Amino acid sequence: MTVLSPVNTDRLLGCAALFASAAPPRHGRVAFTDPPSDVGHTATLPRVTATDHGVGVQDVAVAWLPIAQALPVLLRARHEARAHPAAAFWGAVAAAALHMAARGRLRPGVSNEDVDVWRPGPWDAEDLERIDALAAAMPAEARAIPVTREPLRVPRARTLVLEFVDAVIDTLPRTPAAELLTGTAAFACSEATPVPQLREWAQAMEPESGVRVSVRLEIPGGVHEWADDPSTPWRAAPQVQSLADPTQLAEAAEVYYDADGRWTAQDRIETMRALQRAARAWDPLRRALRAAAPEPVTADPDEVEDLFTGAADRLGQAGVEVHWPRELTASVTAGVRLSTPTDVHGSLRADESVTASWHLRIDDHDLTANELDTLAATHQRVVRLRDQWVLVDPDIAAKAAHRTLAPLSPAQAVAAALTGTVHVAGAAEPLAGSDWRERVRERLAESADREPVDQPPELTADLRDYQLHGLRWLVRMTDLGLGCCLADDMGLGKTITLVALYLHRRRQAGGPMLVVCPASVLGNWERELHRFAPGTPVRRFHGPHRSVDDVEDGVVLTTYGTMRLDADSLARVPWDLVVADEAQHAKNPAAATARALRRIPAAARVALTGTPVENNLTELWALLDWATPGLLGTLAQFRARYIEPVEVDRDPEVTRRLTQLTGPFLLRRRKTDPGIAPELPPKTETDHPLALTPEQIGLYEAVVRETMQQIRASDGMARRGLVMKLFTALKQICNHPAQYLGDDRELRGRSGKLDLLDELVDTVVAEDGAMLVFTQYVTMARLLRRHLQARGHTTELLHGGTPLARREAMVRRFQAGQIPVFLLSLKAAGTGLNLTRADHVVHLDRWWNPAVEDQATDRAHRIGQDRPVQVHRLIAEGTVEDHIDEMLRGKRDLAEAVLSGGEAALTELSDDQLAELVDLRGAV
Repeated sequence: MTVLSPVNTDRLLGCAALFASAAPPRHGRVAFTDPPSDVGHTATLPRVTATDHGVGVQDVAVAWLPIAQALPVLLRARHEARAHPAAAFWGAVAAAALHMAARGRLRPGVSNEDVDVWRPGPWDAEDLERIDALAAAMPAEARAIPVTREPLRVPRARTLVLEFVDAVIDTLPRTPAAELLTGTAAFACSEATPVPQLREWAQAMEPESGVRVSVRLEIPGGVHEWADDPSTPWRAAPQVQSLADPTQLAEAAEVYYDADGRWTAQDRIETMRALQRAARAWDPLRRALRAAAPEPVTADPDEVEDLFTGAADRLGQAGVEVHWPRELTASVTAGVRLSTPTDVHGSLRADESVTASWHLRIDDHDLTANELDTLAATHQRVVRLRDQWVLVDPDIAAKAAHRTLAPLSPAQAVAAALTGTVHVAGAAEPLAGSDWRERVRERLAESADREPVDQPPELTADLRDYQLHGLRWLVRMTDLGLGCCLADDMGLGKTITLVALYLHRRRQAGGPMLVVCPASVLGNWERELHRFAPGTPVRRFHGPHRSVDDVEDGVVLTTYGTMRLDADSLARVPWDLVVADEAQHAKNPAAATARALRRIPAAARVALTGTPVENNLTELWALLDWATPGLLGTLAQFRARYIEPVEVDRDPEVTRRLTQLTGPFLLRRRKTDPGIAPELPPKTETDHPLALTPEQIGLYEAVVRETMQQIRASDGMARRGLVMKLFTALKQICNHPAQYLGDDRELRGRSGKLDLLDELVDTVVAEDGAMLVFTQYVTMARLLRRHLQARGHTTELLHGGTPLARREAMVRRFQAGQIPVFLLSLKAAGTGLNLTRADHVVHLDRWWNPAVEDQATDRAHRIGQDRPVQVHRLIAEGTVEDHIDEMLRGKRDLAEAVLSGGEAALTELSDDQLAELVDLRGAV
């Protein structure tokens, strides 16, 4: 069987799925009909179809997958709108089988062919109801079976569902752990192994399918008599409950002496098998099996002690529940209680820990300190508390003896308050109710506009309503000692909001503020501070003679590069507030920039970004773990708890919990939100498909032909490098042959993009407008500058190597109307600049992430813009740019919910998929 890559299996979601059972069940397979041509091994099967002449048979292509490989595809199909209904159905059946396996409802057995199998069971009423509901909902295409033998019989839906469950259950446990459990390697391997000698052993392991057996424990004289005299024997009565009718309950002996026909012979056989398993877990039950019918037995003190010390757990593992005496039904529950010496309406300082301790209760009543001492000191399994007998779990006694837990950071405590759980030694423990917890939840949940905070009188501007709302939210979060992330769209005024926050905190005796930002916006921050907070000391920590030794007040501005070099010096200043502007620059938690930023302490931290998630949830963790360390746990914990369930499984419940946890710390506003920025002029986006010139066509086809030959002959990192080289070459050819060839010949007439750009520039200049032209390639920008200057247009070029002072001078000249066309490197100038003079934005070439293009467009479409903005995307028709444009539109939707992938994902395409993506179509 060909093993398919994840990219290929993803493309099977739209195919109908058929199941073919086999013996043993794990050898069953799933056929995906009419698969894409590049998914690996395919075969053909006859399909019955209706024709004008009646019923006919025609071949249909299928891709066969073994159960283990089909499961990920089917499980994804449950949540994918594009999935075929038949695949989604089998995904639901697979989930039901996994649910049984997760509850331990599977046992080793021997098939009729004398080979090893894992079988589902014991079945309970809920399991059987689920199977019946699935069978009733089976689509016709899922019920169809591959025509592999004659005569053709369509199986009953319920039979087919049960066979699929058998196949999944027989597949899952095939790991080395199975050998440890069963004592034989047969049940760990996928090959069919003859094991006739294990049939008797397997029969003893078979679960009951129609009844549930339990043991009811009684103390003839009552608990008080046994407590006074521990030598008092107990009575253990085996009892049987029908799974088909849970109200049908009787002692095991009554099942054997049944005269009314309520219990069948099969019920008696299953009862005996269950009791044989139970007797291996607790010895007194062997005496029940020696009689003609399983009568109740008495248990001496040692046998009762065995129940307390492990036998009850072993009975549960054997599928036999233990019912304790009614007088012992009271139980102690444990939760974690949090408390802090500082009232929540004050400040939760970053250096202030939150006390955590075990909190024990009986029937919703708190235990007193004396009762906890009694519980901790007892060596008995039953203790008298609150006028009732309580069965003491050793784990509960240990918690009563060691009540104090390791303290939590404020962020960890707030996370516990929001989620209702505290992680102790890797286990999620419930959070006990407390006034502190309720105050935290209420404070974080209440509207920021309820805060009695007005804009600072020193601010020389009027905050818009949504900006004032943002200020109040920031004040609330930072006053609590909690960091946060202001994730407004670019151009909505995050800078002025942070200036207002600084002025507010300074009036409250706050200290200095450090702003870390890209070099391109250093000047903008300085201008905004002088404009909106005149008199505030502002210092640049940048350049050869930088120092912060005497900083006690005001604002210090530095770049990410300088901060990375001088983090130790910056860490010695007692910052009241540290702001990370364009915080996506520190989105990689393992990079030197992010690690340096974490070393700078502050009373509060604020991250500013228009894109809190560009590619994956790890970036969200990096931002919030810097702003509020400990809120989301370690990266490994966050990956297990949230990233895999959200990004891989698309689990809506986990997504809801993540939103509940992160929501209070993330303020996200978009320009399109009602009431946010109604004064912004409209933005019109236009895609311009442009035909390649003959020169471009020849270069394009030659590069595809030659590079694809090299790719098909390579693998691993070498192949990935060739794929990236191919994409880069094709994008350069789409821009202009001169960029790819490196020649200096005349540019006109050789590229449709250049010809259209010339038309746009002439129109914009004639209308006294201004244009931003973004490209990924500095070499292409230089070609454009030479070309436009030769045509008499004044231009400037800003890229990553432009010195800071020159950047600021360019921006001033453009905003003053002295430069009609501004050429910009997308990576160096896509964020942080105010270029509202522009009313046209051109994206010469496409970026794989649409969020990056949106940020670049927002250099012009932002607060301060008073003219409609025209956005032009130039796309080489029929090329890789055209094909990826459709992918980008899909990814734009994903970006809002959590992006995954990126340019690197394209290197994992199969050779056939890659060839299809770069194939030149319809351009000749």
